[in-house]
Amino acid sequence: MQDEILLTPWRNFPFEDSDPFASADEEKWDFVLVSDIHEVGSVKEIKRKKFLDELSKKGFTIKKIEDKKLFYGVRAPKHIFRKYQWLLRNPQDSQLQDSDARHDIPVTTRIRIVNFILQNTVTPDLEKLHDLKKKNVFEAMFPLHEKEEVREFLKEKWARWRDIFCQQPIEKIRCYFGEKVALYFAWLGWYTYLLGFAAMIGLVVFVAGITVFNSSQVSKEICEANNTIMCPLCDQKCPFWLLSDTCTYARVTHMIDNEGTVLFAMFMAIWATVFLELWKRQRATVVTNWDLYRWDEDEEELALELINNLQHEPRRYQHSYLRSTIVLILVLVMIAVLIGIAHALVIYRVVVTALFTQSDSEFFREQANTVAVMTGAVLHYLTIVIMTKVNRRVALFLCDLEKPRTFSQRENNFTIKIFIFQFFTNFSSLIYIAFFLGRINGHPGNYVRIAGKWRLEECHPSGCITDLFIQMAIIMMLKQTISNVMEYLIPWIGHKIRTRQKRPKKRNMVLGEEEEPEDPCKKQWLSNYQLNEVNIFSLFDEFLEMVIQYSFTTIFVAAFPLAPLLAFCNNLFEIRLDAIKMMRLRRRMVPRKANDIGIWLQVLEAIGILAVIGNGLVIAITSDFIPVQVYKYTYSPCMMENSTTVDCLTGYINHSLSVFHVQDFEPHTKLAENQTDFVRGKITECRYRDYRNADDYSYTVQFWHVFAARLAFLILFEHVALCVKLIAAWYVPDVPQSVKNHVLNEKHSNLRKELRWVMPQKVPGVAVLRDSMVSSWTPGWLQDQPTPEPHGWAPCLHGHREAWGYEPLPSAKLLHHTFGGSFSPAFSPAPVA
Repeated sequence: MQDEILLTPWRNFPFEDSDPFASADEEKWDFVLVSDIHEVGSVKEIKRKKFLDELSKKGFTIKKIEDKKLFYGVRAPKHIFRKYQWLLRNPQDSQLQDSDARHDIPVTTRIRIVNFILQNTVTPDLEKLHDLKKKNVFEAMFPLHEKEEVREFLKEKWARWRDIFCQQPIEKIRCYFGEKVALYFAWLGWYTYLLGFAAMIGLVVFVAGITVFNSSQVSKEICEANNTIMCPLCDQKCPFWLLSDTCTYARVTHMIDNEGTVLFAMFMAIWATVFLELWKRQRATVVTNWDLYRWDEDEEELALELINNLQHEPRRYQHSYLRSTIVLILVLVMIAVLIGIAHALVIYRVVVTALFTQSDSEFFREQANTVAVMTGAVLHYLTIVIMTKVNRRVALFLCDLEKPRTFSQRENNFTIKIFIFQFFTNFSSLIYIAFFLGRINGHPGNYVRIAGKWRLEECHPSGCITDLFIQMAIIMMLKQTISNVMEYLIPWIGHKIRTRQKRPKKRNMVLGEEEEPEDPCKKQWLSNYQLNEVNIFSLFDEFLEMVIQYSFTTIFVAAFPLAPLLAFCNNLFEIRLDAIKMMRLRRRMVPRKANDIGIWLQVLEAIGILAVIGNGLVIAITSDFIPVQVYKYTYSPCMMENSTTVDCLTGYINHSLSVFHVQDFEPHTKLAENQTDFVRGKITECRYRDYRNADDYSYTVQFWHVFAARLAFLILFEHVALCVKLIAAWYVPDVPQSVKNHVLNEKHSNLRKELRWVMPQKVPGVAVLRDSMVSSWTPGWLQDQPTPEPHGWAPCLHGHREAWGYEPLPSAKLLHHTFGGSFSPAFSPAPVA
């Protein structure tokens, strides 16, 4: 069953919606609404009819096709788009086209306008479309993927894996998905391009670390420490162990922790700034080409509101200190919960380490700390996946409490909150490993314990940076493999299942029976309906994923130089993955107009500052770079004996380990009864990583020297890095000179046009002035070569036109047609005799 409902009311200006040559576009529909088949007379059926009646009153054409669902195609009248053109015209534009409105404005703009009207149409029951969707009156609404030239080009030249190294057709993306999506891919492409340089430098630093894998003096001392007995790793029957047992671990640590890491961290701080400054230039060039450099989002939204309802009154700016206080308290509570989850991961690592050190398996006993770190990283990834969904619901709830004035303001508020929550979800555990692991655990004989039972973890004698390296490597690889695979497979499998379920069975034909022709719209609407649903978060999720990756790439890059390389490889696939999802697996996204990436730019700038602070802290606190330098230039043989024949780091390991007397263990500590083979006789003392005296276990002078050096380096590094960032931001202008000159020339040209009104070139005859003013005054679609009338000039022109025998104020008639007869001219003077 299918029929077409044409309920467009009669108007005084039917020429606006009639076109004798428009038959080719008759079957093009702006949106499709999907509904279940409800019982006649049911509440849902009545609510659906009321909503469709409201659309009909606004002049919409509605077509119904019945299958297993009810499909309603809606097409907006052309006068709606003429209103949009007139309201948002540039008064200095040379002309407004007098042709079919469908060809005047881009399809993306048409979809955006219709979507706004659909979302803001109110029924007599004061219900909008989202209220009806919550009550299952309508199941879905979506614009259509149509077989346009642009779509076929994007499917063949963009949404394919073979084009992974090809440049993106940003202009084509804009023509099909709108400016918001196009800017996302432009930003992602630019980010990936510059990430390639950071990836190469990071790879060089990592390879340079591999070259010193066997040559580091510190690693050599650890590997040769066959007589250095270390204190047990747990309290219950854990054996003493030799420092040389961790030879491989020490070599890996010093492969990461070297002088090149410091330089790379400084480079990434500068890179983050240069990237953002160059993106600002790129964005300015792109939006200038799109003629959106000075586009105003508030004006756009007000225009759409007036088109939908001429009686609309804008919502005023409001601020409630009470509401803001409540939101702030709830945000802090949520942050506390996320930090609590990080503490739970710490407890897990502590308990697992204690259990593995008492295991019967020799492998688990020796690798207890490494196994705890790796399983903790996997558990951390699982908490990220779960808490991402929770964080979204909480952020939406807080946005509802704030009651933002506009959709863009709501989107900005939501972005800030979800990023804060996701930042703590992703980085709380990393912050603990980087800055607290092994520093708050106490020392033998006086350990800090959880619930008075399990003592906190210790750092490896060669440092904690390897733990941070392992944690970041596992999280990034899991996020960029499992997450991306699931991100592609779930929509692909869902689409295949729905396609097979909806595939119609061919009916057996009786001899002589003619097959009933099928409506061409039906197949198109069904195929679009079977695609995966999109929502307002579809593009937001892609942005959030990339911004979190950007955080991993910059904030802790000193501990993981391969982060830019992993991000670069991921992004090459991410661009095509997103393209394939949008073009082949998802319904068409509602286009959004934009001239920048919005609040995300401020978020990226904040991450750049956090990167400076984070990398400075990693080098100063987590890394052994500072203790090594303090020893080298203060306590090493080179300084004591002025010797040049020995390595200046000789003796560093013995210098960084403290002595503990076994007799001072806590009473409940139980040492292993069966000691390992290296034990000969009774052990009276063992070593542990710290700077403490052997008699009273107080801090030594070396500890305070190292502490002062860490603090001095942190202050110096952050100030130098921030100064370099500021210099880079000043050195690279946000807006290219070509864009500035284009805007300058445009302003100059507009002012010259304005000046012609008060400075006519020929005074003797009035005819020149008359012709000029008539040409400048007549509205766009009422003459062959029109020029829109500047605001406020109609009263000045009225007297001249009356004197020359023209009709008074045709603009009043024009606005009467455009706004449905609700406009009345400010004055109507009598014609001059």
